[in-house]
Amino acid sequence: MPMTWQDYREIGEQLFERYDTLNPLTVRFTDMHKWIMDLEGFEGKPEGSNEKILEAIQMIWYEEWKEEYGE
Repeated sequence: MPMTWQDYREIGEQLFERYDTLNPLTVRFTDMHKWIMDLEGFEGKPEGSNEKILEAIQMIWYEEWKEEYGE
């Protein structure tokens, strides 16, 4: 099943897998948007996101990162 902007958890987990050592809180939303668009299986439209969606994805990614690196 293809991913869309509403698949926060799956997107956040995939970003963590791809950029595992990168603290998600240091990533600009413009960069994160591009990286999400480039994820395999992602079929959301570029204009389908907004700051609230990107923040939700970033927090999932941060939870994964924090669990791994304990910061």
